[in-house]
Amino acid sequence: MSADLTSLGLAEARDALAKKEVSSRELTSAYLAAIEDATPLNAFITVTADHALARADQADARIAAGEGGLIEGLPLAIKDLFCTDQIQTTAGSHILEGFKPQYESTVTANLWRQGGVMLGKTNLDEFAMGSSNETSFYGSVKNPWRRDGDSANLVPGGSSGGSATAVSAHLAAAAIGTDTGGSIRQPAAFTGTVGLKPTYGRCSRWGVVAFASSLDQAGPMTRSVRDAAILLRAMASYDSKDSTSVDIAVPDYETALTGDVKGLRIGIPTEYRVDGMPSDIEALWDKGIEWLRSAGAEIVDVSLPHTRYALPAYYIVAPAEASSNLARYDGVRYGLRVDGEQLQDMYEQTRAAGFGAEVKRRILIGTYVLSAGYYDAYYLQAQKVRTLIKQDFEKVFENVDALLTPTTPTPAFGIGERVDDPISMYLNDVMTVPANMAGLPGISVPAGLSSDGLPLGLQVLGKAFDEATILRVGEMIERAASFDARPQSWWSAS
Repeated sequence: MSADLTSLGLAEARDALAKKEVSSRELTSAYLAAIEDATPLNAFITVTADHALARADQADARIAAGEGGLIEGLPLAIKDLFCTDQIQTTAGSHILEGFKPQYESTVTANLWRQGGVMLGKTNLDEFAMGSSNETSFYGSVKNPWRRDGDSANLVPGGSSGGSATAVSAHLAAAAIGTDTGGSIRQPAAFTGTVGLKPTYGRCSRWGVVAFASSLDQAGPMTRSVRDAAILLRAMASYDSKDSTSVDIAVPDYETALTGDVKGLRIGIPTEYRVDGMPSDIEALWDKGIEWLRSAGAEIVDVSLPHTRYALPAYYIVAPAEASSNLARYDGVRYGLRVDGEQLQDMYEQTRAAGFGAEVKRRILIGTYVLSAGYYDAYYLQAQKVRTLIKQDFEKVFENVDALLTPTTPTPAFGIGERVDDPISMYLNDVMTVPANMAGLPGISVPAGLSSDGLPLGLQVLGKAFDEATILRVGEMIERAASFDARPQSWWSAS
């Protein structure tokens, strides 16, 4: 019975709860049991079982009274970057171990207001800095998928790898993550799930531990495009506490899922055909183009000439903002403190012990590019390039409704394969970073398998605040692909 309950996605579970076919407590209990069985995946840092069951009982009472919210009683996994009131929030870092915020992030507060149930806080790359979920102080998350005929553990992508694994392994009905350079879409592609990065400003950043403030954006990670539409509506809002939040009404995204893309103009950017792209991904992209054309969309070749500069510009802007944001972690007010003989010594020892290698690397890069002698040469130039990238998208979107690209240049790779090669690791973001630099929405939809049986995703990019169109196109791709492959349950601890 438990296995049957965890097979329900967000929309299916919502309907089952509404029909009184199952209770939130039963659903939540089934997921908590699944999480315990899947301990080897290391998807969660903190499991909030008692809290979840109490919320589930409250949800059942509201459903019985006919007062349920949009996601009433639905069990969710929360990336451990969102501050949760009185519940440990670590950002995957030793420096925040044991930190229990006295407040709730706006996004999670929205979810609880709509009846969501928190199962726990998912593992992530430390401070969301990584593309493989190998930089967490709490250890690497394992992808539930494995290559055909190979038992090697694979990365789930990053930084939202814990959330992606939780959704893919059916440890939660859905999850939320954050996307700074692809950290929702890339792990979604690696785990055969749907990941949506909304437009910058659509979801509040208040109460989300900051990595790069001009790039970070929260979004849903789900089993289907419909589930993504449901969850985005529940988590999005205008927030006066976030100066980058945009006061635009949040629509009912489910109504956009018409199954009809006739007349839409879909752009195919030349620059996304990168050198060395595996034939599996090239073929899947071509197949996606044909699916859209067959469904009545018009396919248009387009150019985004400054795309080639997006990745190097990103790896100047993001570390610079991280260097500034992470200056607050000094051992004085909260988190880890390593005492020293003097104040400066305490700062140095706390930060040396509290931050991992990748975070230190990015702080050093960011501090360097912001320094007096290099600010103009690096950071200022990167911001100019960012403007050009944004203008490229604006020009293209004058003539097309959405863009179709692969999500990643490769399928999931093995744990440890690239951890000592940061340049190779950074190249994982080549397909996803441009949308963050321009602040645009994007969705990754599972669309096929590689030659060795691993999931591959197609990415749809859209105009600012036009999540409805990318959901509409994404659902059409989902229907055409009929992706129903599942990872084997090799991880059971029972």
